[in-house]
Amino acid sequence: QVQLVESGGGLVQPGGSLRLSCVASGSIFSINVMAWYRQAPGKERELVAAITSGGSTNYLDSVKGRFTISSEYAENTVYLQMNSLKAEDTAVYYCNFVQKLPDMTVYRYWGQGTQVTVSS
Repeated sequence: QVQLVESGGGLVQPGGSLRLSCVASGSIFSINVMAWYRQAPGKERELVAAITSGGSTNYLDSVKGRFTISSEYAENTVYLQMNSLKAEDTAVYYCNFVQKLPDMTVYRYWGQGTQVTVSS
């Protein structure tokens, strides 16, 4: 059974930084994409950043230049470095792995979520 375990959330003042980590436990292979999503109260879950196994990245416009996604695919680990945090970044952050098997079957795995609160 594969589980994604996130860490690094917390309370930070505006302008501060946090680093989120997500590691997969259990046997997992053929991961094509690792990503971070977030969901604020009363809002839909949105993609924050993603990184492919080839190293390509994409970001939500509002976090470009402030957030950086990185990964260690061999270790099934993904990070999200968040700088210059704003109140509007407050949300529960979820990591997501997309696994694509040779027979083209796709599986998505989700972490349990970690709360990020930006407040003075």
